[in-house]
Amino acid sequence: MTTTTTLKDLPADVLACALRRLDGPSLAAASCATPSLRALAADPDTWRALCLARWPSLAARPDLLLPISAAGALSPQRLFADAFPFPSLPDAAPCSSASPHQPQLPGELVSAVDVYHRGTPLLSRVVSTPTTSSWFLTSPFCVDAVARDTPQQQQGHVAAPAAAEMELSWVAIDPRAGRAVNVSSRRPVAVDRHWYTGDTLVRYAVVLAGCKFEATLTCGEGHVVREVSLAVEDADGAAVSGEGALRVLAAAMAAPRKGGKEEDEAAAAAKGRYEEFVRSKRGRKESKARKEVLVDLCCSAVSAVAVLSFIAAVVLRS
Repeated sequence: MTTTTTLKDLPADVLACALRRLDGPSLAAASCATPSLRALAADPDTWRALCLARWPSLAARPDLLLPISAAGALSPQRLFADAFPFPSLPDAAPCSSASPHQPQLPGELVSAVDVYHRGTPLLSRVVSTPTTSSWFLTSPFCVDAVARDTPQQQQGHVAAPAAAEMELSWVAIDPRAGRAVNVSSRRPVAVDRHWYTGDTLVRYAVVLAGCKFEATLTCGEGHVVREVSLAVEDADGAAVSGEGALRVLAAAMAAPRKGGKEEDEAAAAAKGRYEEFVRSKRGRKESKARKEVLVDLCCSAVSAVAVLSFIAAVVLRS
C-alpha cells in the first residue's frame, strides 16, 4: 500500500524554511495556494529579508521596516508589493491638478536608490527629503541621491561596467502613509554623452499621469558613478514643481500595479512608453514652432499693410 505525502503533512518549520528560499513573486504566488501557506508566507522576517536583498539601501533605514504598528514604518510585504511591480497611472489627470479625491501629499519623501550591474549591487543610497516647505513645493522637483561633488565608491569588484548593463531602482517611500512606488524603468531607456564634460548619462524613466519621471545616472571615467538625480517633466518638456510631482507620486502609490509580466517585458514596456512620450513632446514642440511662425507671418503682414496704408494716405493728401 502506498501513501501520498501532501503539503499538509509537512511540518510547519520545514515549509517555512522552503518558503524563505523563494523570491518575492514566487512567495506571493505560493501564499495563494492554501490558508496554511498564506499564514506562513506572511512572516514579516521573510519579507524583510527579501526587501533587503532586493534593495540593499533599505539597510540604512531599518526604522522603515519595523512592525507596522511602529510610527513611520511600512509592512515589509506591503513595501515589496508596492515597489516591485511597475506603477500604473493613466494619463487622464494632469500633473499639477489638485483634486479633493487625491491622497494626502507626503510630508517626507524617502528615496531608496540602488544601482546594479548584472544583479550585483554597485551603489546604495537612502535620501530623506522634507517636502512641506514652500520652497520645495514651488521649485522644480529634483532629488539628488549622489551629488557631483561627493562621488561614491562602488561596491564589489566590477571593473568598468558597460553603461547599457547598469540597472537602477529608485523607490519613493511615504513613511506616513506606509506606501511606496518605484519610479525607475530598471533598465536604461537612453544612454548618451554630456555635451561639455563628456560624462556618460544613463537615463531611466517611467511615465505617470502624463509626466516623465527621469532618473539620470552620471558616470565618469571608468563608469564610476558621479551623480544620481531624479527630475520630472510634463508633456511640454517643462519642469514640474515639487507639489505637482508629489501629487503624482501620491496617486501612483495608491493606484494599482501592473502584474502578469516578466521583469524584462515590463522594462521593455516602460521604455516603449518613454519613447512615445519623447515623440509626443517633439511633436508638440514642432506644432508650437509652426504656430509661432504662422503668427509671426500674420503680424508681419498686418504691419506691412499698416505701413502701406499710411504711405498711401500721406501720398493722397499731398
